[in-house]
Amino acid sequence: MKRREAIDKLTGREAYIDDIAIAGVWWGCTVRSAVPRGRIRDIRFGAEIDWSEFVVVDHRDLPGPNQVAMIENDQPVLASDRVRHIHEAVLLLAHPDRDRLREARRAIHIEIDEEPAIFDYRVPPPADTVQHGGDNVFKRVRIDKGDVDAALVAADHVVEGVYETGAQEHVYLENQGMVGYVEDGVVTVKGSMQCPYYIHAALRHALARADNEVRVIQAATGGGFGGKEDYPSVLALHAALLALKAERPVKILYDRDEDMAATTKRHPARVRHRTGVTSQGRIVAQDIEVLLDGGAYVTLSPVVLSRGVIHASGPYHCDNVRVEGRAVLTNAVPFGAFRGFGAPQTIFACERHMDVIADELGMCPLGLRRKNLIQDGQSTSTGQVIRDGTDRIEILDRAVRDAEFHQREAADRAFNSTHPYLRRATGIATFYHGAGFTGAGETYLDSRAQVVGLATGEVEIRTANVEMGQGALTTFVKIVAEKLAVEPDRIRVAEVDTFHVPNSGPTVASRTSMIVGRLLERGCDALCATLGGDWTGDKFERELLRWHAEHPGQELIAEVRYEPPPGVEWDDERYEGSAYGTFAWATYAAHVEVDLRTFGVRLLDFVAVQDVGTVLDEVLAAGQVQGGVVQGVGWALMEECQFVDGAMANHNLTNYSIPSSDDVPPVRVVFYETPYAHGAQGAKGIGELPMDGAAPAIVNAVARATGARPAVVPLTPEVLMRVMGSA
Repeated sequence: MKRREAIDKLTGREAYIDDIAIAGVWWGCTVRSAVPRGRIRDIRFGAEIDWSEFVVVDHRDLPGPNQVAMIENDQPVLASDRVRHIHEAVLLLAHPDRDRLREARRAIHIEIDEEPAIFDYRVPPPADTVQHGGDNVFKRVRIDKGDVDAALVAADHVVEGVYETGAQEHVYLENQGMVGYVEDGVVTVKGSMQCPYYIHAALRHALARADNEVRVIQAATGGGFGGKEDYPSVLALHAALLALKAERPVKILYDRDEDMAATTKRHPARVRHRTGVTSQGRIVAQDIEVLLDGGAYVTLSPVVLSRGVIHASGPYHCDNVRVEGRAVLTNAVPFGAFRGFGAPQTIFACERHMDVIADELGMCPLGLRRKNLIQDGQSTSTGQVIRDGTDRIEILDRAVRDAEFHQREAADRAFNSTHPYLRRATGIATFYHGAGFTGAGETYLDSRAQVVGLATGEVEIRTANVEMGQGALTTFVKIVAEKLAVEPDRIRVAEVDTFHVPNSGPTVASRTSMIVGRLLERGCDALCATLGGDWTGDKFERELLRWHAEHPGQELIAEVRYEPPPGVEWDDERYEGSAYGTFAWATYAAHVEVDLRTFGVRLLDFVAVQDVGTVLDEVLAAGQVQGGVVQGVGWALMEECQFVDGAMANHNLTNYSIPSSDDVPPVRVVFYETPYAHGAQGAKGIGELPMDGAAPAIVNAVARATGARPAVVPLTPEVLMRVMGSA
């Protein structure tokens, strides 16, 4: 099936928020703090500007609480008396001329009495830097399984390691953008987003309005990767406030510098491992500490920490596991959602540590993994018993075969022994990723979707899940077309508009195809049941036309709600039970070349083998894997966020390097298919899994090539030089 929106994108007809012309629109911008922490003493407006031409909004213009509604309502929409990070929003401006607007922004001076700030999340905060609770801890999570201390004492070997991962910028193609306007008394925002109903809740809360007094419409969205999950709630509130005060539409578009400087990033992390193993390589105890830098406000740090902690012990069976996790405050620009959502940080540490254990025991890293990979009937760190039928050993072995691991090992030894400055090796990472929201999250969301039979004989899909480049529109149409045996061109997808589509949950957590796609399948069943039979194809269309002839002017709507799979139980206090309905599993192999003169790393080959349940569309699925691998390559080797006073100093694409086509070889993708009974056509989640495996596979390869023990990403040439120098 052809991609639904491909021609519009290819020809440039797709209307992103920057393309949408609105009569009488003004431009909006944000005036931000230039210091990381302090009390606002005064705001001076330059005399050279005629301020009567401008609309100026501050915290006093909020009709409701000065809070961005998220997990905790600790983040102000606009700073009132103090700031917690550089680039924190203090004022909003609007004007019909963008150049005049920029000139006015430069003429405003926010005078702040600075207070002590904290920037290193790894250091306990001095008393005068505590700004949340009594210790700056946003969230604590603990997993306890078995008796870790006794198992460590009894172990033949105890191997320790500390691993650190840096922040990462999303670099979506389209910058953040939003327009706000008031129509028939309804505050409406339209823009680039992943989670329309998150924004809807934020508008209701801060504007003190009822459900039907706020409206959120998604414009075409040019990429998100999590960066348009939490932050658009802030931007939507800013656009709405300006529109309310200006009494006209106001559009805010960030340029790339502001987008990179002021929006959320991947959480930096430090992960400590202490692992007890037998002399034969059986893991008997895992003692793990996870620490995340949350930045200045809570945002989504608690749930990022949650997923990171659950994935910290890896896809291995161990009877004794202890994982302690904390997300802490610093005076950095807040960190937030990013593809993988905490799992890439902890999986990097786990998979790098597995190679360190293998080195300590003198074992092959493949043999160590084969010995410990979880089998059906065994349980994860939370006690979730795995019974999905996936052959995890075969996935590992297929990656080994396709990467020609053993043949290359011999060839690389010969190459390395004769070449004066180049070193080659292959690294492996085995990993998993929980699909959907953690624990009872999907039940809490209570997602709904609608399949509507139209009077034309066509079918309309109504969900709040967005197309942002991943192919959701195509997948949804394909699911419904195959379920009803109708032609894809007989299926419409409703515009994502909170006035017209139900809340099917956010477009996050590898849940869209699996969870919402399954809702659409059930909606098709419900629609057919209303028509009086299990109709498909021409019979379905005839029965649909007959129903409308008998019920003129009525809509035929089949609405279904999420139902949790049987036997899924989760204790959110003890972190025990079924953390996810299912897991996707993978092994990735990276072949690298290291230049000992420059300490640069070149990726020569990459193999990605995974079981994501039934593959709904092989082209889209392969694209998801290849794109995730490329992001992982960037995070592993080059995407270094350089921070000064908690703010990204290299906030432009001149100084922040991302992979080019020259940096990435063809990514060879292999799928195994073990259908999941509760996913659409047997699908599991796929979007986040590829982000987890590239970095550990690459860094493991560098370690094997050089004999060093790198424990940090991004592994830039400067970092690798220091590691090899100390070795």
